[in-house]
Parts: sequence; C-alpha cells; structure tokens
Amino acid sequence: MELSERKKKILCMAVEEYIKDSSPITSGGIKDVTSLNCSTATLRSELNALEAMGFLKQLHTSGGRVPTAQGYRYYVENLLEGAVASDKELDAVQELISSRTSSLSEIVSGIAKIVSEATNYPTVVMVDGVENLVLTDFKIIPLLDDKVMVLIGTIAGYINQTLDVHASIEDCNDASNYLTNNFKGETIGFMLDNIDQFEEGMHSDIKAFENVVHSLINGLKKLNSQRLLNVRREGSAKLLENKNEVESAKKVLDVLDNEKELSSMMELEGKGDIEVTVADEGDASCSVVKAPIVVKGRQLASIGVIGPQRMDYARIASALKVVIDNLHNIKGE
Repeated sequence: MELSERKKKILCMAVEEYIKDSSPITSGGIKDVTSLNCSTATLRSELNALEAMGFLKQLHTSGGRVPTAQGYRYYVENLLEGAVASDKELDAVQELISSRTSSLSEIVSGIAKIVSEATNYPTVVMVDGVENLVLTDFKIIPLLDDKVMVLIGTIAGYINQTLDVHASIEDCNDASNYLTNNFKGETIGFMLDNIDQFEEGMHSDIKAFENVVHSLINGLKKLNSQRLLNVRREGSAKLLENKNEVESAKKVLDVLDNEKELSSMMELEGKGDIEVTVADEGDASCSVVKAPIVVKGRQLASIGVIGPQRMDYARIASALKVVIDNLHNIKGE
C-alpha cells in the first residue's frame, strides 16, 4: 500500500516512539518530535487515516495510537533503509573473525553474543549442517587413555572431535598429512561423499590408522545431520522489565526453550538478506529478525534475534548487517 511521504514519516515516528517507551502516540506528540510543518488538526487527520488503513490502532477512545502488526510490517519493509552499526560492534566482529584459530563453536557463540549484547534481545544461531564448510587442514593428536583429539580446520574455524582409539604420534602425523593433502580446499560434504574412493590409498598409506579415519568420518556424519542451535539469552531479563510487555516476554522465553519451534522460526526464504517476521496480535508466536551467515559464497548458518512484536527492528537490523557483511568478506585460505 502506497503512502504519502508525510504519512510515511508519521508512521515511522509512531513506531519508533512506541518502541522507545511503549507510549501511544498523539498528534501533539508527533508535532513535538517531528519537523512537519502542519497543524495539530492535520496531524490528527493523518493519524485517523493511518488507523483507517490498518497501520495504527487506538487502545482507548480518548487515548493515543499504537502500531498494529501491519504497521510494523510496513515500517520494516519500507522504512528500514541505510541501517548503520556502531564502531564498537564492527570492531568486535572483526576481532572475532580475525581469530581464525578459534573453534567453530566459539565463533558461533561469539557472533551470537555480540548481536545479543548490541540489541538487548535473545539471539539464536542455527548451523544448517556443516557440509558446506571448506577444509583447510587436519591436526590429529594422541592423548592419554587410548584417545586422540582431531582438529578439523575450516575457513570458519576449527571443529574439535575426540575419538576413542589408540594411535602413535607417527600414525597421527601420517593421518593428518594424508587427510590434509587429499581434502584441503574441498568441502566436508565432498569428503563425506568421496571418502570411499580413497580407501585403497588409505590402506597403503595409513593402514595402522584406518580405524581412526573411519571414526572421524562417522563423527562428521553425525555432526552434519544435526542443526546446531546456539542460544544466547542475554537480554531475556530486560524483556520482563516492562510491565506492559510481560505476556509477550513470556512467549519469547517459551520459544527459546522449544528447539522445534526455534528451528521453524529460523528457516530462511533464501533471499540472501535480512528477513523479518512480525508477530500478529494475540498470536502465540514471536517476531524474529534473521539473516544468513555466508562465508566465501557458502551459506553456513542463519542468525536470528527473537523478541515481542514491539521490538527495535532498526537496531537489530543494523547489528545483523555488520555481522553478515563482515563474514561475507572472509577470504578462504
């Protein structure tokens, strides 16, 4: 639905003022916070028109107006442009990304923590399998008690595995070199699909370590089948501080404890950019702002911020934008 520039500005201000302090907006309030050169009567008429169009609603006959789900959606789809993240967020993301010795789980957790702290809302990262990760190297280290630790290097950090097998230092070095030489630059998916073709070479080159390689492959297959959810709950307590939003906050907390519902909410439509779902009035669902995490042209995960209908969409979009843009610029080794 096309709105005049004045109606757009009024709607934008109504949404942002309500997000700020949950206070209904009035014609007098609009006049105080905007530079619109028109009378209070004209502003009242514009508010009436926006209400008739379904973008605003009155909670009480003599009270101000608050955004509807339709109003939030219009704001998100048409008015969220040019979002810019702070230097603090930018520096934090760049420092995290530059730490290429971090494990994948640490990076995922770190990304979620940065966004959660920047937005004051709970944040979820869901890894869509690991098959798209590009391999850089393997390090296999013997431990005590007949165990070995495997560090699987990828362009997004290391994946750690501990295997219950006995192996010598020489066998570990041979296996590390063999796997690195044969699969560096390939994806984990390629390795899983083609490992059988390397069986003959494995028998002759690392016969003593064959069982470790098989254990490693089985572990990767299991990891690849999981949707790894990392949930940062920073900001959850803040949702309960507003007495007018307690019920909405409880919905958010319930969703955070429901892995199936979280997975459904985090599904992306494949647009390759930030996507927003606004909760309907009276609905048991939550709003979510989400985006794909793409490294070297490959989508590895999705990140989303979960909250009530009344949440700071512009601030969240800014935080997500700086994260996905920086991850997108990672160069593979």
